[in-house]
Amino acid sequence: MSHGYGSNTSWMFQKICMSFSTWGYAVFAANLLGHGRSNGIRCYMGDMKKVAATSLSFFKHVRCSDPYIHLPAFLFGESMGVLLNFSCTFSLSLILGSSICYPGLIFSAPLFVIPEDMKPSKPHLFAYGLLFGLADTWTAMPDNKMVGKAIHYTERLKIIASNPQRYTGKPRVRTMREILRKTQYVQENFGRVIIPLMTVHGTYDGVTCPSSSTLLYEKASSADKTLKLYDGMYHSLIQGEPDENAAIVFKDMREWIDERVKRY
Repeated sequence: MSHGYGSNTSWMFQKICMSFSTWGYAVFAANLLGHGRSNGIRCYMGDMKKVAATSLSFFKHVRCSDPYIHLPAFLFGESMGVLLNFSCTFSLSLILGSSICYPGLIFSAPLFVIPEDMKPSKPHLFAYGLLFGLADTWTAMPDNKMVGKAIHYTERLKIIASNPQRYTGKPRVRTMREILRKTQYVQENFGRVIIPLMTVHGTYDGVTCPSSSTLLYEKASSADKTLKLYDGMYHSLIQGEPDENAAIVFKDMREWIDERVKRY
């Protein structure tokens, strides 16, 4: 499992991991570089290929280990975690098929299309680019109240905000440049996805456009693909919604993964 921007595998993200484990699945989650207790500059993803490859090497190690190599395995990603893993899986042949087979992908509010009011200023990026890398790590980009647009249930917002490992600074310059570049790259490669996938999104998501999921669903070449749009829900479908809403999302995910495991 891969978490999103500014998050980590502890705190509220653990709710997803623990829920899957209660269904009888072994769950593995890794902090992205620069997040949680991992190494690196806090929330800096200047080279997304490196960040994604680091996480995927961990998942590959688990996938190939003796207890799990003959079992079905699924990649789960949330928000920016989807973008990182998705963009890197092309070069690692995890989507196109290889000896390291993943029979399914589960994406929660994937970051493929950025809302207009959340996009970084191109003039700012251009100006910082003239500094030849000097400004790459600067926390100089506006965050446009990202957390408030991600969390629907305000009581959960208080809990999430109290996470001592959560990144609270402004986005770094090269991180935003990489996000823009990778979202464009991924959109151009949706058609290369051929394995089963499930993508879910809230219709009131103000951080990543619901069209991220609809475009993937429409353009993916997978014969087995599922799209779930949840009316009125925000970006954080599990951690940031009331329990009754999160239960709906969990129910859909469990039914989908249980069915694919039976087919494996």
